Amino acid sequence: MDRFQPEVDWSGLEAEKRGFWHSQGHVFTEPFYYIEYGLAQLGAVQVWANSLRDQAGAVDAYRRALALGGTAPLPELYAAGARFAFDAATPRDAVALMEDTITTLEPVAQG
Repeated sequence: MDRFQPEVDWSGLEAEKRGFWHSQGHVFTEPFYYIEYGLAQLGAVQVWANSLRDQAGAVDAYRRALALGGTAPLPELYAAGARFAFDAATPRDAVALMEDTITTLEPVAQG
């Protein structure tokens, strides 16, 4: 809350601030929401990484995966050149790309 809403004064409401996450209803009603979101983001970052190496190939692979629509299970939808893997390397590489990109873009954003 302090990071994303620094303008909000929680003075005297510290207990409410600590429990504010309870207002995220999907945590209780759709418990796999964040897992699905993370899997989708991991795949998207891998497709992006592929596009940095071979844009045309990445777009072709992405279109093939989109054409599968709801006809294939999730691991097959990763056919866009992403790996449906839960090893240490897959998220490490994705995070490294995002961190490197942020580092590169920060000076630009600061003008």
